[in-house]
Amino acid sequence: MMAVANTLLANVQQQPTGKGKENPVRKVVISVYSTLDGVIQPIDWTGHYASPEHAPLARQQIFEADALLMGRETYEIFATSWSARSSTSDQPGSEGYIDRINSMPKYVASTTLQEPLAWNSTLIKGDVVQSVAELKRQPGLNLLMYGAGPVASTLLKAGLVDEIQIWLYPVLAGDGVRIFTGAGDMPYLQLRDTNRFASGVMILTYEPENRVQVQ
Repeated sequence: MMAVANTLLANVQQQPTGKGKENPVRKVVISVYSTLDGVIQPIDWTGHYASPEHAPLARQQIFEADALLMGRETYEIFATSWSARSSTSDQPGSEGYIDRINSMPKYVASTTLQEPLAWNSTLIKGDVVQSVAELKRQPGLNLLMYGAGPVASTLLKAGLVDEIQIWLYPVLAGDGVRIFTGAGDMPYLQLRDTNRFASGVMILTYEPENRVQVQ
């Protein structure tokens, strides 16, 4: 993996630190729910903190994107659950969310799935790092990724992730799948923004220090 990342880094330019106009490339944004002890699955603790405050931020997030990135597990869960919903299930403050997520293109990284895929999805073939770098070069809005599993870890280590939004819930889960489980050699992060809700949930927005500008 480091060899792949080094190859990519040889073809990109580090994100400028001074003033100046950046190249108009799409951002990869990871959004993930997490407990205080880093558990992201199973998500059986969000209901206690449900609040109408959350919906507008979730809506803003998906309307700032025009495509989803995901791995096999997220695809199989989302394709089943979201495709069965209609706009009548939108929560107050999230109007248009369900139609948006169902209609937008999805890019799925998997070595076991086979085409054709459901839910307006395209299978990423070959190297996921190079494929996502090419998607970033195409005009458009953000590429949104829900969750922080193996595919997210690969993209983060390769410098392709521009932003990580952690929805931090004030609960301790103890056991479960943890954020970026099994990933090593991860970059340092810089905190760029915080949103705090009366529910106790916080959104912490980070920028990876290894972020690169794709040319």
